[in-house]
Amino acid sequence: MLTLANAELTVDLINPVAEQARLGPRYCWGGYIWQVQDRTIGTLLTGPEWPEVNPLPHNGQGLPESFRHSTTTGEPLLWDGAVGLAPGAGALGRDASGNIIVTTPCTWQIEPHADRIIFRTEQSVGRWSYELERAIELRGRQIVSRSRLTNRGTTPLKLEWFAHPFFALQADGLQRVTLPDGTQMAENEGYRLAGRELTLHRPFIGLHGGHLEPLTLPAGQPFAAELTHPRLQKVRYATDFAPFKCVLWANGNTLSLEPFLALNLAPGESREWTLTYNFGAAL
Repeated sequence: MLTLANAELTVDLINPVAEQARLGPRYCWGGYIWQVQDRTIGTLLTGPEWPEVNPLPHNGQGLPESFRHSTTTGEPLLWDGAVGLAPGAGALGRDASGNIIVTTPCTWQIEPHADRIIFRTEQSVGRWSYELERAIELRGRQIVSRSRLTNRGTTPLKLEWFAHPFFALQADGLQRVTLPDGTQMAENEGYRLAGRELTLHRPFIGLHGGHLEPLTLPAGQPFAAELTHPRLQKVRYATDFAPFKCVLWANGNTLSLEPFLALNLAPGESREWTLTYNFGAAL
C-alpha cells in the first residue's frame, strides 16, 4: 500500500503497480483509497464484503472511483467491437466466459509528497487516446480527491464517471444521511426520505440483502451529504460539480452514495473535478 499520514488520519491507497490482484475493470487503479484510519480509533471505511480482507475486485472497499466504459443500463460508451477502454484501468476485452477483463493495463507514474500523492497515466486504445491525472491530498481530517481527464485523440471521448464510496453503518446496522434540500426519492422498500433526512427502513443482512434506489437531486447544484458514523460525530461528503444522476445503495455492511458525471470531451479538451471527504471528530 501507499500511505498518506498526519497526526489525525492515515490514508492507505492501492499501489497500481504492485497490487494488481486487488484491481479489475470496474474502478480506476490510480488514486484508489483502500482505507482511512483514525490514529486513535482505527478503521473508518467498509465495503460490500466487509470485514473480508481480500474482497472481490468488483466489490472492493474504501473510496473507489470509476470511469465507465458503458452506461448502468449496459449501453456501450468506450467500445469498438470487441475492444473496450476503461480510463485509469486499461484496454478491455472478454474472457472465455464472456466476462469483461483488463487486457492491457495502463501504466502509472506515481509522485509522492508529504501531504498528497499524484498518479499520472496516458494510454491509446483503438480510436481513443487520453491522459489522466489523479491527486489524493490529506488536509487534517479532510481528504481531497481530484481528477483531470484530457482527450489526446482525434475522436470524442464520451463516457461516464462515478464515485462509489463505502461508508460505515451505525452500530445498529442503520444509517442517517442528510441530503441537499429538494432531494426526492420514490417510495421504496429500502429507505425513507423525510425532508432532508434519509434513513433505512430496517437493517440489511449480509452481502446480497441490500437495495439500490435512484435519487432525484436539485438541478444545477453540487452534491453534499452528511452521514452518521459508528465511531465519529459525522462524515461529510461533497462534489464540486452538479451530478447528472445519483444512486443510493446499501447492504448489510456498507452504504454508498454515487454521484455521476457525464463526460464528452472533444479532441484536446480537458475536464477537472473534485471530491472532498471530511471525517469528524471521534465520539
